[in-house]
Order: sequence, then structure tokens, then C-alpha cells
Amino acid sequence: MELKQAVAIVTGSSSGIGAAIATQLAAKGCRVAINYNRNSQGAQAVAQACQDMGAEPLVWRADVAVDSDCRALVDATLKRFGRLDILVNNAGTTKFCGHQNLAGLSTEDFLNIYAVNTVGPFLMTRAAEQALRQQPVAHIVNMASIAAITGVGSSIAYAASKGALVTMTMSLARVLGPQIRVNAICPGFVAGEWLKNGLGESIYTAMQKHYMEISPLKNTATPETVAQTVLALVGGADWTTGETIIVDGGAHLHTAPMRR
Repeated sequence: MELKQAVAIVTGSSSGIGAAIATQLAAKGCRVAINYNRNSQGAQAVAQACQDMGAEPLVWRADVAVDSDCRALVDATLKRFGRLDILVNNAGTTKFCGHQNLAGLSTEDFLNIYAVNTVGPFLMTRAAEQALRQQPVAHIVNMASIAAITGVGSSIAYAASKGALVTMTMSLARVLGPQIRVNAICPGFVAGEWLKNGLGESIYTAMQKHYMEISPLKNTATPETVAQTVLALVGGADWTTGETIIVDGGAHLHTAPMRR
């Protein structure tokens, strides 16, 4: 797909991975709808960065767990830009809770995490389907997690929600062709404030050191490197759908040394 003058919605793009995706798309000439739920200041800063690159951003508040909000975001994008080529379902949430602490997750925690991480991408996809089908080539990218593959992550509820998102990606890829390609990205440890705030400084630093040691590439992902993978998909992988791409520097390949 030619990204110049294409139109993209990036949910949860007021900070972190979403902000990096939005700004990298804008740098390629894409017109971007920047979505936030609570962080309006962050969304405006991302919009300004896009404008500084000569792009036309739209800033829109929407809770992706609410169907009417999803439809309003798509409608506003179409009203502003007249088309839609790319949907990046990046908005996500979690509760940091050790996996051994089963009592630490309530029913409400599970439902809230699923509402944003799994149901939200479905609602956004449903709202955007008809507009995306108007293009000969369109892309949906679902931001999953290495937690979906390995069952690790900030909590069991988070890992389960991302696993469901990977499964849903395959289901949607089957039914949305031939116009729409649907793929998932599974970042591993991503350096940045989200994990640092959730884990605390000392645990974050120790975990980053561990992943840098076991990764064949001897580094961890960043919002920018994850965004690069998104751009590679939407800008040059028109023959790819239903796939799950791990972005963790190869850390998932690590195995403990054999002991004799």
C-alpha cells in the first residue's frame, strides 16, 4: 500500500507504542486519526508532532470498549478525510498482578481488561469494515503481546485477553478478505514509561537487563521499533494476512542451557 495520503486510525495513540505508530505514519505522508480516552494532553502533543511533519491529524476521544464511541471515531475520520485505509487496534489496558496471586484478579478486572483488549478491537473493526472495504487494499493491525504466545505478562487476565486477540485476528482475516488484511503484532518487553510505572523502577530495570541478556539481538523493543513493524506490514505486506509477528529481539527463542 502507498502510505502517502492514506488515512489511518490508531487507537490509544496519545503515548507509547500508539504515539510512535501515529508519528511514523505521519512521517510517511499518512493522514492520521489520533485517539485517546483520558490523556488529551498527550494526544495533542502527538498531533503537534504530526503537524510539524506536514501531516493532517485528527484528535478524537473514544473509549474503544463502547460501541457508540467506536462508530463515532470512524464517522469523524470519514467526515474529515473521506476514506479509511488502515486501522491499528493499539489501545490496551491491564492490571499488574503476579500470576501466582489468583486472588488478586476480580471478575471486574477480567471483564474490564477483555472489554478494552479484545472486545474493543472487534468493535473498532466492525465500525470500520465498510469504509475499509471501499479500498482495493486495506490493513488492520491488532496490537497483541508476547503474553499471548507464552502466557507471561502483567497478569493472567492480560495474557488471556491478548491470546484471544490473536485468535480473533485469524478469524477476522478469514472473513474480511479480499480487501482487508488482518494481522497481529506481539511485542515482548518494551522499554518505556508504561512498564516502568506498572512494575516499579527496580523490577523494570532488572527485567530489562534479563531480556537484554537472553535476546539474540542483545536489546529490548521500544515503541519506535514496534511501530517500524506496523509500518512494514501496512506499507509493504499486502500479501500477508492472518499472521502473528513477534517483536522481541528473539528473546522468545531463549532456552536454558542443558545440564549434565
